[in-house]
Amino acid sequence: MRKFVVDCWNHVMDSSVNPLSKIPDLQVRHMIMQILAFMWSAVFAITIADSVMAFGISAIAHMLLVAAVVITVGTFKIAEHNPRAFDFVRGYSSHGRSRSYTIYRDKNGNAKKVYYDANDPGGEHE
Repeated sequence: MRKFVVDCWNHVMDSSVNPLSKIPDLQVRHMIMQILAFMWSAVFAITIADSVMAFGISAIAHMLLVAAVVITVGTFKIAEHNPRAFDFVRGYSSHGRSRSYTIYRDKNGNAKKVYYDANDPGGEHE
């Protein structure tokens, strides 16, 4: 039963599994998923709550859900195909002023010691 529910979810919500996978542009797939989300939130709001206010709340909730899914999938795809895209995260690391150097990384990710000036008192609030 669990597998059935997961498969149903993937066939509707996963744009790499459902028929939208034939569209090569991820942004176009995202836009279509947003339009479908708004449509379904309108259907549920009008059918269940008979309220335009319920539609607004439902539409915003669907937009956030679909956007979060697309951002997550996009991040995973970038990590899978171009892991170097996240090099900015480890591009700079610093040690406290109790040490005499800091470590920077060059464009290739190689660590390099950069020594502090001996006359520099340190700190950013001098």
